[in-house]
Amino acid sequence: MDLADVDAQKQAAAYRAVEDFVQSSMIVGLGTGSTAIHATMRIGELLKSGELSDVVGVPTAKSTQAAAIKAGVPLLDDSVVWDIDVTIDGADEVDSDLNLIKGGGGALLREKLVAQTTATEVIVVDESKRSPLLGTNFKLPVEVVEFGLATTREFLALVAGEPTLRVTETGEPFRTDQGNVIFDCHTGAIEDVFSLAGVLEAHAGIVEHGLFLGLTQFLVVASSTGVEILSPSESL
Repeated sequence: MDLADVDAQKQAAAYRAVEDFVQSSMIVGLGTGSTAIHATMRIGELLKSGELSDVVGVPTAKSTQAAAIKAGVPLLDDSVVWDIDVTIDGADEVDSDLNLIKGGGGALLREKLVAQTTATEVIVVDESKRSPLLGTNFKLPVEVVEFGLATTREFLALVAGEPTLRVTETGEPFRTDQGNVIFDCHTGAIEDVFSLAGVLEAHAGIVEHGLFLGLTQFLVVASSTGVEILSPSESL
């Protein structure tokens, strides 16, 4: 598919999510990545036009924060306890239960923090992100501290498939907004995502993993035939 067509689908999904789920006076989680950024820009447009008012955002990455400021979306200060009404974010892979792999952009820790404090999590994707089992089409990002890196890598190789340290275009280790590094694990299709999540969460040195389980209430999917909104029961 032409890249312009894919981006048009992403924009359509993001705009539909804003139209259906964002109202005035809400606190809105602002997602990371090429699809979610369309939602942030759209919220900014609607605030400027007066169609929305008193919306405050919580960005899931420094890049999203910069985009929100540019779009004119006010941001909630970190010193305030979050009580987020709705978050609009993207995903790298989504299964029929609306479980996700996220973290392709490196913001998995902040994205999960925001998702866990959100009343309604809305994920916007194009149809290529849907999958029968997580790990089929996308590697699993795991954010780790740099101390004991070789030992953590060996552990990940045993439980999550071959880990590859994420690097920048210059060959340096990619660093998250928190200064950590990421292993992208070649899990293959994951038969029991909850079991793997538990194993990863129990191991010291692992800061966060990209399995987002049971957090999504609605999936907004754009395809060449239009946009549809699904809940977990409807996506089976």
